[in-house]
Amino acid sequence: MIVLLAGLSLWTGLTLLFSELRWFSRRPLADRLGPYMPGGMGRRPRTGLLSVESFREAVGPLARGLGSQFSRLFGVSEDLDRRLRRVHANLDVTEFRVRQIGWALAGLGFGALLSIAARPPAAFAVLLTLGGMLLAFLLLEGQVTSASDRWKRSLHLELPVVAEQVGMLLGAGYSLVGALDRVSRRGQGAMAQDLRGVLSRIRQGVAEEQALREWSELAAVDAVDRFVAVLALNRDASDLGRLIAVEARGIRRDVQRELIEVMEKRAQQVWVPVTVATLLPGVIFIGIPFTAALSGFLE
Repeated sequence: MIVLLAGLSLWTGLTLLFSELRWFSRRPLADRLGPYMPGGMGRRPRTGLLSVESFREAVGPLARGLGSQFSRLFGVSEDLDRRLRRVHANLDVTEFRVRQIGWALAGLGFGALLSIAARPPAAFAVLLTLGGMLLAFLLLEGQVTSASDRWKRSLHLELPVVAEQVGMLLGAGYSLVGALDRVSRRGQGAMAQDLRGVLSRIRQGVAEEQALREWSELAAVDAVDRFVAVLALNRDASDLGRLIAVEARGIRRDVQRELIEVMEKRAQQVWVPVTVATLLPGVIFIGIPFTAALSGFLE
């Protein structure tokens, strides 16, 4: 059974790999001439019976369902689409899940081949085969989760500076959209990319408050929620620049407290090896006379 699964995975992988090579999968003449015919510029070339595109379209829904079930099984509760949109990934959910299932099948095949070569006991062979599949699946899932967490951390750290810049621009006479546009064009970090997304939504006809609220929900950062709540007062408050400056100082104090907490934790961690190195010789020196006295008492 393991040999059959390994052979099937190897055959599928090689077929999909060779389908991308021109000498193996040559497009028909009608498909190659189609874009140059009248009315054929927008035609999409047909894919073969077994190609990467047809494989993705066939297994896409199945991959999305299995991937979401496995993610919830291992404790990942946040939606994948939300994490991918947060980090501005080039892949959608279907493409990522298909790639993830492909890596899982590759891990299954590698584990099966390794079990065949090493010939361990049956229980260990099953564990090795399934372990390779789960490891490949969780590796890609962990990469997306880590990227999402790093993006949220970058937003939290960049927000005080960006908020101060927006406040100064508003105080100088800029409108809210103009201030956000200037900050987004001058920056290259996570905040600048997110603000460019907000401005894109505004240019599509979405209201300013709605676009900012969508960004706040996607970012899932408490400081961003407070910042957006202040920006929502744009049409109601005449001194919005001062309110943003006050909020920026509060966010900066929160970041400073977190940095102090991290520094104190690291300072405490320094004493762990020192304490262990000090206690171990003391235990040895105390244990030697105690063992000698106990042996004399027993005699």
